[in-house]
Amino acid sequence: MKNLVQQSYAERGEGHPGSLYLVGTPIGNLEDMTYRAVRILQECDIIAAEDTRQTRKLLTHFEIPAKPLFSYHEHNKAASGPEIIRYIIEGKNVALVSDAGLPAISDPGSDLVSLAIEAGISVIPIPGANAALSALIVSGLPTERFTFIGFLPRERKEMVEQLQALQSAQGTLLLYESPHRVKKTLEIMLEVLGNRKATLARELTKRFEEFLRGSISECLDWLAEHAPQGEYCIVVEPGSVEEELKERNAWWQELSLEAHVEHYEQEGLNRKDAMKKTAGDRGVSKRDIYNALLADS
Repeated sequence: MKNLVQQSYAERGEGHPGSLYLVGTPIGNLEDMTYRAVRILQECDIIAAEDTRQTRKLLTHFEIPAKPLFSYHEHNKAASGPEIIRYIIEGKNVALVSDAGLPAISDPGSDLVSLAIEAGISVIPIPGANAALSALIVSGLPTERFTFIGFLPRERKEMVEQLQALQSAQGTLLLYESPHRVKKTLEIMLEVLGNRKATLARELTKRFEEFLRGSISECLDWLAEHAPQGEYCIVVEPGSVEEELKERNAWWQELSLEAHVEHYEQEGLNRKDAMKKTAGDRGVSKRDIYNALLADS
């Protein structure tokens, strides 16, 4: 259990491995850079960056002395990750930054964090701006509970399946989308989730920051007259308890357990997943379904 307690970076002495710092950077407005983030980037030995060109611009703006920049992104993480870990074990302090916002959120940095923890390396957060949470707090929608989705799958079938799984989620939904796909995504959300309240937030913290609040259909009407521009955060209200009960007590009411499971098997699910889906519909555990089917056989 060597990773049960992580020693504070202030307590680490000479001869120990270095640390991995997850440094939050601005999502648009450079004034959102924190004093602590600047100091860590000044003091670290190596900076691992999603895009080294973007990071050089950031370092120049804050007059941070040049230092080794190490490329770490989705396409090279399998090779770069272990090498970064080796540097840290040798005693180097590494700061990980993404192009914008917090590293490891919809970002390959999460894989590097896992490698560091497995190696017994201290992982230290340097908080900063985050687009999803910034959109949430200005949306006017519930903030007590939320589900961060990141980007939905590109394929329609997979997108529909993921949204169906979120139909009864009690938390507000947060996701990212590109300007080229935002209309299609909202259309499918309208189809699967219904005409819920939503907020479209684009160009957060930048000059042309804009918030559109209304129903999903109203957002689509707006986009039909105003071409989508910039990256979007979509915030959608949670499903109601009434909706969840209605969904549970709908089409399958007259089916036996076996027929209910067979329905999902005919849709292409294996026996195990079909039983799991049936259990979700009926609000019971998969073990209850298994035991009931076993008793009937």
